[in-house]
Parts: sequence; structure tokens; C-alpha cells
Amino acid sequence: MTGDNTRPFLNRLIFTILGILSFAFSTPAQAGTDADTLYRRNPGTITPKGPYRPERPRKNDILYTRLDVQLDWAKQQVPASAILKFKPHFYPQNTLELDAKGFEIKGISMLDTTGEYGDLTTEEIAGKVKKKLEFSYDKRKLTIKLGQEYTRKDTLFVKIDYIAKPNDVPRGKEDDSASDKGLYFINADGLDEGKPRQVWTQGETEGSSCWFPTIDAPNQKFTQDIYITVDSTYKTLSNGLLVGQEEGKKGTRTDHWKQTLPHAPYLAMIAVGDFTVAKDMMPNGLELSYYVEPKYGADAHAIFGRTPEMMGFFTNVFGVEYPWEKYAQIAVRDFVAGAMENTTATVHEEGVQNDARSLVDGNSDAVIAHELAHHWFGDYVTAEEWGQLPLNESFANYAEYLWSEYNDGRFEADWGNLQEMKEYLAESETKQVPMIRYFYKDRENMFDAHSYAKGGRILHMLRSLVGDDAFFAALQHYLKAHAFGTAEIDDLRNSFEKITGQDLNWFFDQWFHKPGHPVLKIDQQYVAAQGKVILKVKQAQDTVATTVYRLPVKVDVWVSGKMNRYDVVLDKVTQTLEFPAAKKPELVVFDADAQLLAVVEHDKNRPEMEFQYLHADRFLHKYEALASLEGALADTTARKILVKAMDDPFWKLRQMAISNFAEYAGEGFADIEKVIQARAQTDPHPQVRAEAIITLASFGDNNSDQIFKAALADSSYLVASVAIEKYLMSQPNDAAEIAAQFENSPNDAIITAVGNYYAGLAEPERFDWFLTKMKAMKPGDKYNFLQVFGKYLIKSKQDVQRKSIPVLEGLARDNSSYFVRFGAFQALGLLTDIQGVSALRKDIRAKETEPRLKEMYSQFGDL
Repeated sequence: MTGDNTRPFLNRLIFTILGILSFAFSTPAQAGTDADTLYRRNPGTITPKGPYRPERPRKNDILYTRLDVQLDWAKQQVPASAILKFKPHFYPQNTLELDAKGFEIKGISMLDTTGEYGDLTTEEIAGKVKKKLEFSYDKRKLTIKLGQEYTRKDTLFVKIDYIAKPNDVPRGKEDDSASDKGLYFINADGLDEGKPRQVWTQGETEGSSCWFPTIDAPNQKFTQDIYITVDSTYKTLSNGLLVGQEEGKKGTRTDHWKQTLPHAPYLAMIAVGDFTVAKDMMPNGLELSYYVEPKYGADAHAIFGRTPEMMGFFTNVFGVEYPWEKYAQIAVRDFVAGAMENTTATVHEEGVQNDARSLVDGNSDAVIAHELAHHWFGDYVTAEEWGQLPLNESFANYAEYLWSEYNDGRFEADWGNLQEMKEYLAESETKQVPMIRYFYKDRENMFDAHSYAKGGRILHMLRSLVGDDAFFAALQHYLKAHAFGTAEIDDLRNSFEKITGQDLNWFFDQWFHKPGHPVLKIDQQYVAAQGKVILKVKQAQDTVATTVYRLPVKVDVWVSGKMNRYDVVLDKVTQTLEFPAAKKPELVVFDADAQLLAVVEHDKNRPEMEFQYLHADRFLHKYEALASLEGALADTTARKILVKAMDDPFWKLRQMAISNFAEYAGEGFADIEKVIQARAQTDPHPQVRAEAIITLASFGDNNSDQIFKAALADSSYLVASVAIEKYLMSQPNDAAEIAAQFENSPNDAIITAVGNYYAGLAEPERFDWFLTKMKAMKPGDKYNFLQVFGKYLIKSKQDVQRKSIPVLEGLARDNSSYFVRFGAFQALGLLTDIQGVSALRKDIRAKETEPRLKEMYSQFGDL
């Protein structure tokens, strides 16, 4: 799952916000501390344990589930029946205990055990009833009394008639989710103009039992039939194949979806709504389908069209054919995660939908690859308990790297790798826990930057350690050994040990079972008399709370323009490494493969960093070198290197080099400005063109106004939006005309740029424009637009500010996206001079139930 429940987009957003808040609310002393000092000052960093969380005991095994569901839009309820085929796991049982949250139970029956129930009519099923069963129910657990004791040799069928009431799911007890409903009605009454009516489900972690009775644990696996009765104007999607459609009464239709391969209950899904469906076909006949809102129908292949190649790529590298009957992807409104890997039917949040021009600025390949990879790691082989979640999420996270490496090149993949490492390190300042957690307070807390970002980086190190051939052979062994079953971390270790013939307990112990990460302080010396360079390495992390790491790394030593590479192993708190060097090295690169998950403090002077940029062959080392040259434009050599870097083959390094020249007015300015102007007009990457425009605008000389104006028609919305903002910033004579030209753009970034201009004018008549545009935006863009709206309100008179309060309150309390609620809460914070707003914010904060948003609010302290 993505969003990342935290998934990639949401993950990155929350940690960006928390990072900003952390900086904003830190003391001056804290803002300047190094990682080691911060770690030692922060006794709460090693997160306290929760209770022991074993794999769910398996008294009974559910083998098959049939669901017949209807949708009551008016009541937002689901009248349904469930048929469960089950058997005692080992010990005899006289009850069946099920998770069933917030239901109205109408009746329970034992069915005839002969035959199957997947294709029977409701009338035929009624004829199979053997007897009514007694039960007890507390709105969370349904305990069915079977009437006698059965053994593992017995296979039983029970039928449960019920009404699922997702808005009445019980809260407040230990292990109750604070917000999950399992099944969500979107715009159920149809009154929200412009928003489609939809129903969709979200099962991870234990949301499926909010809409059907089951043993809601990842160590259960069953096949299923789902019959969905809907208005005949709607399309449906569920797991497996659509094997039947039957027209019903009063304009209804019943769709029959069948999945013949077993999966865990959290992966069961349905979705209903008005969708356009585009399709692809794999060479083996496997159907791929893409469900989007009708206005994006023409763009469906542009959005999802790399999926067939991804599927072929992952089949090849994992060594196992895609194991399921089909693969569908659907985009829905107000989704509570970034995306979810329901078996054969991934659900994406609405932001995945973009027109072809928007996709110039970037696609959703990372999340598409992530969810597809879950169909091997998570769906095919499932973590047996939520504390083993890295077996699902770390692999899906690393699949993003693998796809990027294959499709975009190693530098692009390594840029993503760096972002992921920063995400984990940001989280580690306040939270350090083992990757595999046998003790935790809340299963939802497993969905963090440890399970995702850190886990992906650990797998990258493991790949570097054993080599590509062994790494992928071990993955194949693991997948085949546990196909359609469950696993724990030792199963993965055993697969790697069987393939490599090596003992890898040390690696898995320090990285998966211990919290934290290495903090390495490197002191470099050159001893001319002995002809050697010495590195004194200290592991400066708290080795009592974490561990002393064993770290195989490579070290490059450059002497007289020639590089020698050395393999070393760190395994002590302090260690001295010596390498031959006939003269003082131009450069020493620790972790030459740039694969280590660690904080590395290795001071280098400017000439060394300049040499590093010019000679290193890894993205991270070039990035580090350019970052070190920030503010060094007065140095002629550094400036020449930055000018050279504006022509680097990789876009991110060009962008970094250009950004260094913001507000530059020194030697060679005219020539440098021409280079940046050329980048603004012709660079192949939109991020670089946008950065060039931002940098040119910082010069304040109006030499580039025509470039800005020409960029209004750029193929990239990003570039055009930046150009609009920078062009309007200079208050040209045609500013009003340009703003009016773009104020109804279909792109939210363009609208935000125009909004920024209107915010500066603070015209009261623009209030309704701001509200109209904000209402139609996707959640991520709405958060950004709220910042611009806040600027408008600050500059507006109090009567306009007062009009905004109920709007912002509604967003802060009720918007389905927690980060939009946070943005509205922030905007209200700009209006605290108005009586009652401070009290309103306190009330909003006190009544918030979303754990991630409560955590963000906690950064504010007392309001």
C-alpha cells in the first residue's frame, strides 16, 4: 500500500510537513546540532515498546468466501450475505469466531457441506440450509456456536445474513481503528456538484471486517466469489475475473466476480461508479485494464500505459510469472491512502489521473510499480503478521528503485534512493524502532518510513553485498517456497542463505531486528613519510541502544588522477584503515558504491569536492560535491565547475548548478545569464527549465521578461506556472490580461500561480474565484492552494476574512484528506486576531481522530 495508512505521496508530504514544523519550532541550538548530538539529546528517539503482537492464532481456517452485496446509498449501508467455507486448523472447535465490525446480524445458518456455492442462485442456497445457528455479538466479534465439536477433517459452510454499517464501526477500544470504515460511500446523496458518486473499499489493515465477516488477519487465505448488485448505469470492479452479469429489477444489474486463487482478507475489494475502461493485453493473454473518470478516458494509456512493460520486467527479475487472473487499476475519489494493492485490482487515489500535458512534468510510475510489485511481495507471499510488514512494503518500495533503474537509468534511481534515505533519516530523529516489530502499540504505526524507505535501502545494501545474480535468485527461491502462503523475516534470510551458501544472520540481525542506523565520523590523514593515507572511522551512534554495525564498504583512493578501489569491513566502534598513496590523494571516497544507509561525516576541502564532481561516477557523490559548492561562487574554480555542471547529462545536477546562481551579480555575470537563459528555453527537462526561470527572475534585471512570456506556452504546466508567477511578479502592463488568460486553466499549478498574483492584489471580488477553484482541486493541489488563499486573506479586509472562516472550518473538520484539513487549520491560524478563531482551532484539534494529523498538530504545542 502507498500513501503510501501512509503511502509514497502521503509519506513524503507528511515528513516534509513534519520537517518544516520541526525546524520552525526548534530552538536555535537544536537547529544547528549534528545528527549524533541530536540523537544523544533525545532520549525518546528509541520508541517505547507496545504489547507483544503474535501471529493471529489459527483456530479455524477460512477456505472460501461468497459475498452477495447490495448498496443502500440513502443510508450508506450494505445489505449482504456471506457464505464462509472453513475448517478447524488443528484442534477441535465448537465455535467460529469472526471479525465483524458494526453490523446488524439478521441470522446465521449452517449449510449443506456437499458441493460448492460459487454459482448457485439465492433460491438454491436457501435450499441448502441445514439449521439455524446461535451466536453472540458485541459489534466487534461475532462468535457462532456450531452446535457440536468438529475436527480438522471436517469442512463446514455457514451463511450469515447481515447489514454492514460502515458509518457505525465501533471506536474507542484497544486495537479499534480511529478512522477506518472498510467501505466508503462517496457523494452518496449526489449533492456535491462535480463529484462523482462512488463506492470503494479499503481493507488494509483490518478494514475488510467492516463490510464482510471474516477472520481479518493476514495469515488467512481464501478464494472468493463476489456478487455486486448495482444500478445498471454503474461499472463495478472486484478481485479476479468478471464471469457473469445479470440484469435485475428496476434498472439494476448483478455482476459476478470470481477469484480462484487464495489471498488474504485485507486484499478483498469492490469498487462501483461511472468509469471509462481502457485495456491492454499481455502476450500470454492476461488482460490489463485501467478504470478512470470519463474525462480522463483519452489519457488512460498515457497514465498507466507502462504497466505491461513493468509486468514483463518484474516477471523477469523476480523469476516468477505474474500469478493472478488479471490486473486492473482504478482511480477513485477521496481515497484514504495513496494506493492499495488489492489482489488483481489496485486502487489509486484521484491524483494519479492527469491529462497528457500534465504527464510531461512527471508520471505516477513509482506508485504504479510499487502496487504491481505487491502482487508478488504481499499478495502472493504475505507477511504473516503486521509486525512483519517490511516483507511486503520494503520490497514494493525497492521495486520503485528497480523499475526506475531499468527504465530511467541508474542516476534517476539513485536520486530517488537519496530522497527515500532522507525521508527515513527525518523520521529517525523522533522514532527509531526495529524493522521487524514483535512489540508495537498500533498496527497502523507499522506503515512508516522504516517499513518503506529504510526497508528499500536495506534491500539495496543486501543486493550490493551478495551481487545481482544471487540477490534475484534468492528472491525467486523465497517466492516459490512460500507461494500463496505467508512468511516471516527468517524465511527470507533462509532463502538468501540457501542461495549464497553464506551465513547472513549478522546482516538480518543488525538491519531488521535492531533499531537505528550507523553514524560514521571519518578523520582523514596523509602520512607522507610512510606513503599512506589513514582513515580513522568511529561509529558514533549510541551502540547500546542500537548496535555496532558490520559494514562491508568500498573505498576509492585517487592519486595523480588514478583511482584504486579497496574492499574493507568495519566492525568495531573505532577502526583505522590504511591505504598506500605515493603522494597526498586528490580525493578519498568512502562507500564508493554509494549503497550504505548511514550518516557519514567525512570532511573534505573545496578542491577535493571539485575533484569529486569531475571524477566520481555515482550520482550521490556528484550531488554531494555540487551541494558543497553552494555559496562558493566567489571562487573562480568552483564557479567554473558550476557553469560546467549546468551542462551535466543528468537533469538534477543541472538544476542544482543553476540554482546556485540565484541573485548572482559577480564576475562573468553576462555570460552566465546567457547560459541560464538557454537552459530556460531549450533544456529537455521541465524541472531544469523551471529552475532556470526562477534563477533568472532573481536577477531582477528584466533581461528575461520575453523568455518568461514565451514560456507561458511551454509544453510543461510546471514551467508555464513558474513563468506566469515570475512574469506577473514584475507587474507588466499586460499583467491583468495574462492573469485573465490563464485563470480558468484546467491545471491546478497554473491556477495556483494566477492565485498568487490575485492574492497580492487582495481584491474582495476575487473571493468567490478562490473558493470555486479550490473546490475543484485534487487534494495535493488544494493543500498548496490553501497557502495562496492564506496570503490573500492576510492582505484582505476583515469582512473578507470573516467570510472565509466557515469555509476553512468546514475543510479543517470534514475534508476527506487529512493534509487538506491541516492546510485549512494552518490558514485559520492566520486569522487568530478575529475573536473566536483561536477557540475554534483548539476545538478542531481536540476533535481530530486521524493519528497522522494528531501527530502533526502535536508539533505546535499549546495553541
